Amino acid sequence: QVQLVESGGGLVQAGGSLRLSCAASGRAFSNYVMGWFRQAPGKEREFVAVISGAGGNTYYADSVKGRFTISRDNAKNTVYLQMNSLKLEDTAIYYCAANTKWGSIATRRSTEGYAYWGQGTQVTVSS
Repeated sequence: QVQLVESGGGLVQAGGSLRLSCAASGRAFSNYVMGWFRQAPGKEREFVAVISGAGGNTYYADSVKGRFTISRDNAKNTVYLQMNSLKLEDTAIYYCAANTKWGSIATRRSTEGYAYWGQGTQVTVSS
């Protein structure tokens, strides 16, 4: 089992940048596929990005491709989401999630593909 704690959210102007972190406790962090999701008010939680256990494979939602970068430091049990060129529509609570299987694209994009979740961190982009 793994516990996840996100940090790094805040208020930023459109066009700015933020880096989110997700610290994991528990054993064998490198065994876990790590994902980022977000949920805006009144909307369903949606997939943002995912990274494989060793960090060699990544996959992004089309809405963030080219602007966001997911990475991980297995020595620090931490996964990151670097967010650049932020837009108003990026405003949401951002959650990190973990699972043990890379799976299909559909699995990686689905909340049901992840067994463990953090509590979320708020990102607000202002004009």
